[in-house]
Amino acid sequence: MKIKKILELTVPIHSTQRNSRFDFSKMNTSVVAVVSDVIRNGKPLVGYAFNSFGRYGCGALLRERFIPKILDAPAESLLNEAQDNFDAAKIMNCLLARERAGGHAERCIPLGTLEVAFWDLIAKIQDRPLYLTLADFFNNGKALDKVPCYVGGGWYFPGQTSDDLRQEILKYLDDGYEMVKIKIGGLSMAEDVSRIETVLSVVNAGHYLAVDATCGLDRTRALAYAKALKPFALRWYEEPCDPMDFELYRELTEIYPHAIATGENLSGERELQNFLRYSKFRPDLDIIQVDPPLSYGIGEYVKMMQLGKTLGFGGGSFFPHGGNLMCLHVVAGLGAAACEAYTGVFGIFGGFGDEVRIESGYASLPQSPGIGFERQPQLFEIMKSMV
Repeated sequence: MKIKKILELTVPIHSTQRNSRFDFSKMNTSVVAVVSDVIRNGKPLVGYAFNSFGRYGCGALLRERFIPKILDAPAESLLNEAQDNFDAAKIMNCLLARERAGGHAERCIPLGTLEVAFWDLIAKIQDRPLYLTLADFFNNGKALDKVPCYVGGGWYFPGQTSDDLRQEILKYLDDGYEMVKIKIGGLSMAEDVSRIETVLSVVNAGHYLAVDATCGLDRTRALAYAKALKPFALRWYEEPCDPMDFELYRELTEIYPHAIATGENLSGERELQNFLRYSKFRPDLDIIQVDPPLSYGIGEYVKMMQLGKTLGFGGGSFFPHGGNLMCLHVVAGLGAAACEAYTGVFGIFGGFGDEVRIESGYASLPQSPGIGFERQPQLFEIMKSMV
């Protein structure tokens, strides 16, 4: 059993929305295909992944630095003890060979994307959906049978009106979602408060609405927004500032009584450890939103959940960022809190494919082997063309 080749492709996202910091008109992502020599139904099994949303493609690092490490390694060194499947931990150790301590930000995304692609392949070799494979590896075989799911929407679009926003939210509710998240920080605070009031006019209560500032607020605005948002009792106030600004997060936890969320820009366990140590995030209240493909992958996500548990942050504190099938499996297999969903944005990369149904705020789970990208027709056309 061995890897025959690993392919990568940079693909534009083709999206016009913006958040408080930038628009996505030039955003792209890296798609990875790991081709094995395991033949099933006359074809080699292939593991796929892409590096989520909000980062750019990392093709050069994949091609020149990390893919050669896997292809040059002895085949048996990447297999489990039974030699009947690949071992994601051994693969990560191979990828980290000759890498310095620190330097996480430059390599956490290409390594996370490769690692998730290997998990797709591992589950396909087992002929099981990935969430069941993850549950057996990391969660004593316990998996969710459906996943709480909320929509990451409410972006800023050119020419958007209040009625446009209202109609967007109503569509999400019609589609079966109950909770939504919208952007703030890209307009004046008064305009953003008006947007919040528009959404609250159609959702059941503040608990069904979260807001996301995408790290776009300085100290003065972050504290001002906290005071303005307080009466709404929203589900959470996300990424008001840079995640490394521990002092400002500490200030916010002292004046804002409701949940604060961050984590999608953290690179792994060590950064999360420092964040939780110094930011004074509150167990059983605040939200951790690390994105597995952006943060060394699923194995590292397990370490972060274990770290959180030692500090009082159980599975209910973990809401992985990234509204895609990869994170849906992570939530179901590891017992995290809920999954984000992107509908109608991020082009072919948004959504969960044709196996997943949304009902009363929950997502059903795909039953295809692996992650199930094969059931996202437009995205899989890109993946299939690579191989």
